[in-house]
Amino acid sequence: MTGVSTFAFDCVVVGAGPSGSTAAIAAQRAGLHTLLIDASAKRRDKTCGDGLTPRAVHTLRQLRLDHVLPAYRNRGLKLHGFGGDVTAPWPEGVYGTEGSASPRRIFDDALVTEAANAGATVWQECPATGAEFDGGRISHVHTARGPVSAKWVIVADGVRSPFGKQLGRIWHKSEVYGIAARSYCATDAVETANEPWMHSHVELRDDSGEVQPGYGWIFPLGELDGTGYVNLGCGALSTDTRPAKVNTKKLLSFYASQQRDTWGLGPEEAVTSALLPMGGAVSNVAGANWALIGDAAACVNPLNGEGIDYGMETAVMAVDLITGAGKHPDLTLAWPLALREAYGEAFALARTAARLLTYPQFLPAVAPLAMRGPGGKYLMPAAARLMGNMISDADRDLVARAWRTAGKLAPKDAPLWDAA
Repeated sequence: MTGVSTFAFDCVVVGAGPSGSTAAIAAQRAGLHTLLIDASAKRRDKTCGDGLTPRAVHTLRQLRLDHVLPAYRNRGLKLHGFGGDVTAPWPEGVYGTEGSASPRRIFDDALVTEAANAGATVWQECPATGAEFDGGRISHVHTARGPVSAKWVIVADGVRSPFGKQLGRIWHKSEVYGIAARSYCATDAVETANEPWMHSHVELRDDSGEVQPGYGWIFPLGELDGTGYVNLGCGALSTDTRPAKVNTKKLLSFYASQQRDTWGLGPEEAVTSALLPMGGAVSNVAGANWALIGDAAACVNPLNGEGIDYGMETAVMAVDLITGAGKHPDLTLAWPLALREAYGEAFALARTAARLLTYPQFLPAVAPLAMRGPGGKYLMPAAARLMGNMISDADRDLVARAWRTAGKLAPKDAPLWDAA
């Protein structure tokens, strides 16, 4: 057993990405003496598309953090492929019509700074190395700086979730997961970097001309240090029974070569890749006084890999549950239930739809109809709305009602944040 702890906090947050920093901000504002720790140094990089949907922007504004957003704004998605081009503006609704984008090394660092400004203690280059239990509750988090006593622990350590694994987190790869590679490319024109549309190429072919089970993206980032940049990447969906047979870094390079002249792109920089659990396909996400949030809890949209908005939302949800459910709430069952109530139907339906995309024959058969004619005019803007996580419980239009109805009918037998 650990002796007298040098450090004592009401809440320890493991991981300083958007989820963890938002949790630290919310916890500190709620009156919890909070420690935020991260294994990496300041301004660490992260494999990500860097896009911030209006849902993410809305959450930042609710938290009075919209000042961390860059000047760049986008208006929606442009989808390309299979003989069609579809423009899908962000729809009017609860979340507003403004999106943005910011490199994670900048965005995450800004949120860490806000956590410190809120009064949280921040330790970077300080991994969580283990946990000690007392009566079924975490009593101490072991860190590179020594043991820390904690009343509550929020785990936000990303897609691999090393600390979550120590607590028993299991990722179910039988469900759809993402594989992706990302790069940054300088552009030779300011107007290109400030293009107000996020672009996605749903017809992604390799150098032999074969259609791949994924998509490419180009997300403008505006100007960084006087130079225009875009985030360029590609992703694919996979399961353990139908693995995507694609080298994402090689495919990214070929995709960049296809887009280079159109966008005036320089060479690919800072290429990284990652695997991405999606749609709540993890179990053991909570214990008596601890909970996994964001990417660690697979709170990622299976249709597009977006997770920043869910990460920040689950951060606030976890803090609200800790502070609003009595003196000593037990999170073991309460947290998975909260996640299922908030996202269960939508994620179950999205996982069902995404599973179809893992069949190599599906996209080439369906996409030409969806991208041209009436499909391009009506179906794809609705699909883009779903891909952008842009349906709220308050929406009552036809697309929102159809989505909710389908979600109720989607199969629920797959793991959705099962409890330990």
